[in-house]
Amino acid sequence: MHMSTIDARLRRLAVVVLLGAIMTVLDTTIVNVAVTALGTDFDASLSAVQWVLTGYTLALSMAIPLTGWSVRRFGQRTMWLVSLALFIGGSLLCGLAWSVPALVAFRVVQGVGGGMLMPVGQMMLARAAGPDRMGRVMAIVSVPAMLAPVLGPVLGGLIVDHLSWRWMFYVNIPFCAVALVAALRMLPRDTERDPSARLDVPGLALLSPGLALLVYGLSEAGDGAGPTRSLVFAGGGAVLVAAFAAHALRKGDGALVDLRPLRSRAFTAATGGLFLYSGAVFGLMVLIPLLAQVARQETPVRAGLLLAPLGLGAMVTMPVAGRLADRYGARWPAAGGMLVALCGMLGLTMAEPGTGELPIMAAVLVVGIGHGAITPPLMAAAYQGLPRASVPAATTAANILVRVGSAFGMAALTVILQMSLQDEIPGARGTLEEVAARASRLPDAPVLLTDAFTHALWWAPAIVAVALVPVAALPRRKGAPQAKVVPERPPVRK
Repeated sequence: MHMSTIDARLRRLAVVVLLGAIMTVLDTTIVNVAVTALGTDFDASLSAVQWVLTGYTLALSMAIPLTGWSVRRFGQRTMWLVSLALFIGGSLLCGLAWSVPALVAFRVVQGVGGGMLMPVGQMMLARAAGPDRMGRVMAIVSVPAMLAPVLGPVLGGLIVDHLSWRWMFYVNIPFCAVALVAALRMLPRDTERDPSARLDVPGLALLSPGLALLVYGLSEAGDGAGPTRSLVFAGGGAVLVAAFAAHALRKGDGALVDLRPLRSRAFTAATGGLFLYSGAVFGLMVLIPLLAQVARQETPVRAGLLLAPLGLGAMVTMPVAGRLADRYGARWPAAGGMLVALCGMLGLTMAEPGTGELPIMAAVLVVGIGHGAITPPLMAAAYQGLPRASVPAATTAANILVRVGSAFGMAALTVILQMSLQDEIPGARGTLEEVAARASRLPDAPVLLTDAFTHALWWAPAIVAVALVPVAALPRRKGAPQAKVVPERPPVRK
């Protein structure tokens, strides 16, 4: 990632963050291909096994709001080590699980540790980098998030095919143990703590359950649950999140997540663009493997490989985009990246039953090239003009918005896909597997299924086009005047 352009201290910190974060983010997708194996091994229903995936996602969502307060109270090094230890312990317990309920419980432990690791790592890098190097370090932070959807299904498929599913969890332990040793050796001791910082218990009681309900309701919609059930959960979560917002605006600095960074034009525009773009790209990452498996009858590993060019393309442009954002500001690199990604997404909408893998992978590569130019500048822009003391609050809020945006996009595109399948295939109801089985009895099944997928795929570039609006509102260059933000308070040193 061209880390030679940053000093040795920041380089060491970046290595520690990458080592710790990459496996935790990978675990959001690696288990997806093991649902059948888990059901067979535990003699459990699909709905029960699905909680192995859902429990981890919900724990991630509920843990993120705690990161700002915990770093302020205990210090960033301490929280990094605690989060990593929780993830390692949860991984070991998952590998030893004797039943589905035990596995779900241990995945929650994993999720609590994993949910805090990425934001804490992002905070450490943002504080250490300063405004002049923010784009480059955000390019480094983006690597795990980019690799997870690409490598997770492929790695999971290889493990399930050749080893026990338990190795999907055991494989985390040596990688994270190295990260733990590196953190103990390389991270400086905490000097910024505020022992007087109190946990906003009412805010926690509103926001964490609210996020969990909102993400769960959206995922239920994406899994084809009835609209009433999805709306009840998502609506209840939205009400709790709105109640938290009102509470936080009244409480100000003492809120679990300080919402005052939203007064910054750069923060609001950058996180708005990230929210919409994350929905589009994560929705796309769900549809492409489904297109391969349902419409093209590919194996899970081959379906996962169709996404590999996304990561390759992003790795090419991420470091360049980070340097451009540091030099010229975020607006033009991010807008240019969105236009490139939009072109790749439009290419995917032209897929036909006879389209080979190479044209699909080429279109995915174009999306990846654009993706690499979007995420680092927008993440860097979110911190533009914010004082050091506001970094934890800004990081927590940005991570929450990206997670909710991703869940919303995946749910929306999956629901649209189900509606398209019902339009194309008479009487199509139930799960995608059931729809595919019904379609297989029709003479023109490949055409009908592919048409349904391409109709749903059109919504991804449409969402990206909308995301260009907040990106256009970013300050034109670095250092452009910002709205007044929270003044920095001197840290309490121990």
